Amino acid sequence: MEKSRLDKQIEFSTEIDKEKEIFRQTYLADGSRKENDAEHAWHAAIMTYLLAEYANEKIDVAKTMMMLLIHDIVEVDAGDTYAYDEVGKQTQREREQKAADRLYRLLPQDQGKALRALWDEFEEGVSAEAKFARVMDNLQPMMLNVASDGKAWVEHEVAVSKILKRNKCTPLGSEILWNYAKEKWIKPNIEAGKIIDDEGMLGK
Repeated sequence: MEKSRLDKQIEFSTEIDKEKEIFRQTYLADGSRKENDAEHAWHAAIMTYLLAEYANEKIDVAKTMMMLLIHDIVEVDAGDTYAYDEVGKQTQREREQKAADRLYRLLPQDQGKALRALWDEFEEGVSAEAKFARVMDNLQPMMLNVASDGKAWVEHEVAVSKILKRNKCTPLGSEILWNYAKEKWIKPNIEAGKIIDDEGMLGK
């Protein structure tokens, strides 16, 4: 028997509850535990509402917030790939594409197509909304690293070269927020010994 539209919507809604079980490497601000994917997505979406005025280009705030709310749903199947896990990144795209194929097909066709297109847009990182969403996706964990006294940076012995590589596209979404992050978050944590300065950044 064919599932009704409502059946499909409820099935998808139930399935994505699993996102709350996917834990990241970033600690909560108080350092008590690591955050999960759902917490990360919620936090980045709220930050979008608050910080949209600093985007390089005018963005559709609601669209960008929705983009962030769904951007990690694929990790229900694919799992979280740590930002600095070079081995995991080799298979990340394939794992996440397969997950997107399965998960968005659970929905009624119109909604599944719309959310899949929004996820693809985020992955491509070309539109104004996608570029700013990526800013939030990168700065939210950085902010929590600062708040938790660099706990994850120290734990993983993160070098500034990796942070710069990870954020190579961040200025494309917001030069103001990237400059803020460099001056207020990255440099002070290099000075404090929380981030390894393998780029001589403090001398620049």
